[in-house]
Amino acid sequence: MQSILIIQAVIAVALIISILLQSRGEGLGVLGADIGGSYHTKRGFEKFLLQASIILSIAFIGVAMISVRLGA
Repeated sequence: MQSILIIQAVIAVALIISILLQSRGEGLGVLGADIGGSYHTKRGFEKFLLQASIILSIAFIGVAMISVRLGA
């Protein structure tokens, strides 16, 4: 049971790191003079971080569901 909680904590830390490493993009700059905005495709490391965040969030939810199911 404790191993599930450790796995969940490791996934949570990895998810937080992957989210914090993602670039902030244009931020509030889109609200300024550039009303139309511009589309920016993610490539390379940005794309890897996005995919890693998605996979880690799905894994976190899965482990949380297992933890609840087992009554942790």
